[in-house]
Amino acid sequence: MPKQRKNELSAANWIVKSNALNEIRHTRMTIPQIRLFSIYLSKINPNATASRKVEFKLEEYARIMQLKRFNITELKKSAVDLTGLTIHFDVKNDRGGFTITSSVLFKRFEFYKDDNDEWIVSIDCHDDVMPLMFEMQGHYFKYKLWNALHLTTTNQQRLYELLKQYEYVGAREIDVKDLREFLGLKKDEYKDWDNFRRRVLEASQIALANNTDIKFSWEVTGKRGRGGKINTLKFNIEKNDDYTCQISFDEFLSEQETPSIVGAVEEFEQASVSDVILFLTEACENEFKHEEIQILHNLIIKIIPYGDKVEIKRYDYLKQKYDELNWRAARTEIKNRFGYLKKIIEVDLDENVNVS
Repeated sequence: MPKQRKNELSAANWIVKSNALNEIRHTRMTIPQIRLFSIYLSKINPNATASRKVEFKLEEYARIMQLKRFNITELKKSAVDLTGLTIHFDVKNDRGGFTITSSVLFKRFEFYKDDNDEWIVSIDCHDDVMPLMFEMQGHYFKYKLWNALHLTTTNQQRLYELLKQYEYVGAREIDVKDLREFLGLKKDEYKDWDNFRRRVLEASQIALANNTDIKFSWEVTGKRGRGGKINTLKFNIEKNDDYTCQISFDEFLSEQETPSIVGAVEEFEQASVSDVILFLTEACENEFKHEEIQILHNLIIKIIPYGDKVEIKRYDYLKQKYDELNWRAARTEIKNRFGYLKKIIEVDLDENVNVS
């Protein structure tokens, strides 16, 4: 099984997908969500569960998700939509049967600044779906990321994966009912056979031949239902030696429309600082004004500039100094409590105290 490096990404990265994950039924994803999920899978190491949390630079995320207006509202909406994606799958239980499981795909979406002062988006899969992504023990297939970047519909992407799973077999038979569920189609979507054939099968056939490493033909097999209803399709799968244009990840990003981010970073900064100030206010039992906590915050970030769980560390530091203020106030009268607390912190700053 190919190994991924956590912080590197290129179109040549491998996507390793378990057969069980590939055959889930899910609420229909948008093509940006499917691409993001493919990129997520290409960045994790399926042999290391610690790689489950994947980071994206802010602009990368905005381009992948095709956000046209990039602000706090749009970011939160994309986060809610992403963490609301539900999948359905069967898991073998101890009694020799199956447990039908419904779970969200991602449990956490985070937005923060990293140690290099860059805005980062990170996503983490739900605990229930981890067995589908890690330690697959042989029941998986793989493909390079570039195959997923130029497909333009969810039907094309899902059909590519369903057939790629059976590439070495050379053929796959699928009930039309199952195929529709794999694709996430609604009951009234492409209900007419001619429409389904033209918009799903033929469109995907052209797209895969032009943009991926496999191509296929298909035929109707098995018994037909009432009124000649088509129930089963057979897909014949071949290696696509004619396709050589393997798009790079940077090329893919450059093709995406640049989201309008005028003023967005400033908005993120203000929202982030506002949340931090409210958090630090609680460390002082809400005694001081917003403006006063802001002054203390400006000092504290020089003492604790960055690091893991930095906001918690800054909170704990301020709480410790506030407790010291109360201890001193119990022994002598302090007329200007804010000024005294500020002086305590400045002493640490002058002494180059670093508690990060």
